[in-house]
Formats: sequence, structure tokens, C-alpha cells
Amino acid sequence: MRIALTVDPEIAVPPIHYGGIERIVDFLITEYQEKGHEITLFANDQSRKDCILKVWPGKTSFSKIDTLRNTIYLTREYLKNKYDIVHSFSRLAYLTLILPIGAKCIMSYQREPTISQIIKAKKLAFAKNLWFTGCSDYITDQIKPFASAFKVFNGVPLAAFHFNEAIHEDAPLVFLGRIEPIKGTHNAITIAQQTGKKLVIAGNIPQEYQWYYNEKVEPHLSDQIKYIGPVNDEQKNNLLRHALAFVMAIQWNEPFGIVMAEASACGTPIIGTCKGAVNEFITDGLNGFKSDEIEGLVRYVNEIHLLDRRQIRIDTEKRFSSNVIAEQYLQLYKNFISK
Repeated sequence: MRIALTVDPEIAVPPIHYGGIERIVDFLITEYQEKGHEITLFANDQSRKDCILKVWPGKTSFSKIDTLRNTIYLTREYLKNKYDIVHSFSRLAYLTLILPIGAKCIMSYQREPTISQIIKAKKLAFAKNLWFTGCSDYITDQIKPFASAFKVFNGVPLAAFHFNEAIHEDAPLVFLGRIEPIKGTHNAITIAQQTGKKLVIAGNIPQEYQWYYNEKVEPHLSDQIKYIGPVNDEQKNNLLRHALAFVMAIQWNEPFGIVMAEASACGTPIIGTCKGAVNEFITDGLNGFKSDEIEGLVRYVNEIHLLDRRQIRIDTEKRFSSNVIAEQYLQLYKNFISK
């Protein structure tokens, strides 16, 4: 197949630090090319060059002028190349001019969907040539009343994460993500304090949440609780594989959270609150524990030793490996094209 993949223009494929969607698209390109498909990537100019790279002329997703420029650019390239599938991980608006002319488009949501935009796009689509995917049932179930939608989880390239069956008895808990209230950094600190476990905090501090770090994180830093800043892929792998557990004590409905799959690929269990896709990812007693209350997560930390890290890795291979996810998308493409 001739497949066009699109991402927003801000972050490269693959990303250096933050960039969950871009990591998904990166492994899809690798998996698809290994299977002989021709891939065109619409992204910024720092993205991988081993596929056909089309550089967006508009450099931000938040400018109406840039959005129009990118919409026109994608339309022009589609008219020249007539891709079998245009698979968008970027703005739905970029598809608006190719939907009425028969392009088969799949829009994948890794974030909360905007239903009003979905309804408008469906009206533009020629012969129902627009399908949607969500990275969890939590996302997909919001779309299904209005359009054809299918769940495809996020995943990880397993070779990039090294399985570790045995960890040190003094292994720390790990928090990895943006340092902001909804991500629950302060909850991870509470869990560490109440269990007496060490905690390593990694991730970027958004400028608008510097206050949160200053007030809710920094005062608790000590020999027990450390903040190490953003980490690259090698540092992330090393951090997750040597963790007692990954703490996902979020305060919002997380659409998925790729770091859960990255941790479990290392054999590391997840401790998480029952919100969003955490409910779908964690199978209690297999790859971690979930609870509605922080007090419950505190109790579960003391049961981590009951989990088999090898079974956690096996579960990840079955449900979240890049090969499995790529195959699910490819089967969706084939079903779509045959309609």
C-alpha cells in the first residue's frame, strides 16, 4: 500500500524527549516499511529521512494561517500521489479538502476528541470515506455514537526496552511524565512517603506549571525523593527497568499513557488510579494494581513482590508490541479500502 502518515508540525519523528504520538508514528513507519509498504510522512524537517518526508510549510498547529497552509499542502500532495490511505495523527482540519474528493482517511485520536469537529468532517467525507480510531475504549466510545470508530491501543517497539526479571531490594518507585497536577506527581510523592520507598521523578516542567513544581514537588526532594529532569530514550529504559513499580497516580482521564507500555515492556508493574485507559491497561494481579484511592495504591505497593515480571513482559508482547499494533492498523486499512 501507499500510506501517508501525518503528525503535527511541532515535534519531530522520532522525538528526542516528549512526544508520545510521534513515537507511535515512528514505529509504524518501521513496521510498515519492513512489510514492503511505501510510506510518506508529513512532519517537520527534523524528522526521519528513510521514508518519503514531506515537510509542513506551517510550523505551528495553533495558527489559523499555518493550518490553512498545511491543509492546502496535504491536498496538493494527495492529488499528485493518490495515497491508498491517509492516516492522520495530526489536526483533523488538514483533511477537510481531500475528504470531499474521495480520499480514504483515518483520523486517530490520542487525546480527547472534539465531537463537533467529527460531525462536521463526516459531512464533508465522500461516500463515508472517513473512519476514526481511539487509543483506548475510553476515547473510542466517545466517537462511536457519531462515526465509525475502532480501538487500537498505543504500543512500544519491544526491542527498545530491556526486560529485567530481578531488581534490587532497594529499587525505587518511578514517576515519569510532565510535572503538572493532572499527572499526579504529588500523589507519587505521597505514596513514596507513606510506604518509605525511594522515588525517582523524571519529566519536563511546563512553564505554566513551574508553580506546581515549586510548591508541590521541590519542598519534598531529599535523599529519598529525587527529581532528575527530562530523560532521553536510553535513560528512560534504564530508569524503568530498574524500578520497583511505575506510579500512574493520575487525576484525569488519561487517553492511554504510552509510558505504561514502556514500563511493562521492561517487566515493571504499574500502580495507577482508576481513570481513563488505566482501567483498560492494568489487569489487577497480572501487570499491576489499580485503585480509586491513593490509600489503596499505598497498600498495593506492599504487594508488588507478588507479581511475576516475566508475565508482565509477556502480556505486553501480546497486547502492546509495535508489531501487534501495526498489524491491527494494517488490517483496518485493508478493511477500509475494500469497502
